[in-house]
Amino acid sequence: MRLSLAGACALVLACAMQAHAQRPVKVFISVDMEGIGGVVTAEQLGPTGFEYARFREFMTAEALAAIDGARQAGATQFVVADSHGNEQNLLIERFPADVTIIRGSPRPLGMMEGIDSTFAAAFFIGYHSATTNARGVRAHTISSATLAAIRINGRATAESGMNATIAGYFGVPVALISGDSDAVAEMKALVPSVEGAVVKRAISFHAAATMPPEASQALIRARARAAIERLREMQPFVVRAPIQLELTYKNYTPAEMMAYLPGVERIDSHTIRYTGRSIIDVSRFMGFAMGYRADLTP
Repeated sequence: MRLSLAGACALVLACAMQAHAQRPVKVFISVDMEGIGGVVTAEQLGPTGFEYARFREFMTAEALAAIDGARQAGATQFVVADSHGNEQNLLIERFPADVTIIRGSPRPLGMMEGIDSTFAAAFFIGYHSATTNARGVRAHTISSATLAAIRINGRATAESGMNATIAGYFGVPVALISGDSDAVAEMKALVPSVEGAVVKRAISFHAAATMPPEASQALIRARARAAIERLREMQPFVVRAPIQLELTYKNYTPAEMMAYLPGVERIDSHTIRYTGRSIIDVSRFMGFAMGYRADLTP
């Protein structure tokens, strides 16, 4: 009886260890473009720029470097959200067959579409600093042409901060961010444990001291591996509900028109306030605020 009991216990333990070993380690990767190594102006950021085609290659390569580094540390599944501009920038044929890619818009969670509570970590690749940052390369939050500031619960917020809050809603820690020195510093102020890959030093809105692509990719690969190896130290960034969102527009009329919506308060000539039950409500509201036009088709 003793041997049988001992054998049963050993079998149960072995099965539990095997199940743990086989448990998928899912990583969600949101990829922007302003924080990619070498990006400094609009010439790299959109289809009309003379360097856009080349920088799509570099953007794709940095995302692939993050995947490669995470795999080296044991990550097994990946969802990659193309999160820049028209959200159709990544060269999807370059990705491994087992990677899922989110592209196109509109989407309820914006740059974080595809994340849920099954993920072990979130990576932010190619990110930039907030529109309130005086030095960051291409510093803006959501729209440099439309918004002067975004605040969550009274705090000026970068896209990284908003997206970290969405990840935190699902219990997922932000484990890695890459971008310029100011973008990484902003994220570390919120999540001190995050791995940071500084691929360029911010000089001004349109200038940086940058690594060449091969060095940027090597750094991201190394930091991604370290991030997965340190996952036990990572905690989600959680903002308690309800969540107040303030949008400060550069012009008067958008604030006036948005204030016509129920639940939206105009708190000064350029600023509106919306209170959401969760960051998911806030994300959907942001999607509407920035994307709606009366002539939308189809």
